[in-house]
Amino acid sequence: MMEIRPTRSGLIEVKRRIEIAKKGWELLKRKRDALVSEFFKIMEQTAELRRKVNEKYAKAYEKLSLAKAVEGTPAIVSAAMSVREAPEIDVSFKNIMGVKVPKVKSKGKIKRKIWERGYGILGTSTLIDEVSKEYEELLEMGVKLTELENTLVRLLDEIDKNKRRVNALEYIVIPNLERTSREIRFKLEEMEREDIFRLKRFKR
Repeated sequence: MMEIRPTRSGLIEVKRRIEIAKKGWELLKRKRDALVSEFFKIMEQTAELRRKVNEKYAKAYEKLSLAKAVEGTPAIVSAAMSVREAPEIDVSFKNIMGVKVPKVKSKGKIKRKIWERGYGILGTSTLIDEVSKEYEELLEMGVKLTELENTLVRLLDEIDKNKRRVNALEYIVIPNLERTSREIRFKLEEMEREDIFRLKRFKR
């Protein structure tokens, strides 16, 4: 059953809807392609950063194990407990092609000078300083990795939604409108033939 009455004005309305649907389909396709391109670009950055994080973690753990062996676990724990304040994480949002993605950063400094860490400089060795430095760098990288991974999740979700809209227009909305247009044209042609037939009968 056609939603639009089989009249000339109805046919014009259907054609207008087809044109709008095709323009929308084209715009959504362009947006989808741009989102996919951005997704792969960020995915490459994420993969590279994840590799660096794994390397940094292995290095930091190795230095921590060495410091424990030389200084002892109590010395490491004491240095860790003397940290005055832990860095706070601030989450805001930025826009990538209409998609809100997180922007994660630390409110305070993560990487600190030796004298800013809270433990006594004279009471600790360079091993503990090196462990602190490695884990501060690891934490800083982890904050950035969190931002990138969350961005990927949001972009992927938007790409999926966009794909469904594109498919709906391409395979459902536009074909239905074009079928309606053909039905209206057929109906109008049929009515025109009937009018001609009636006119001929009237003349006779």
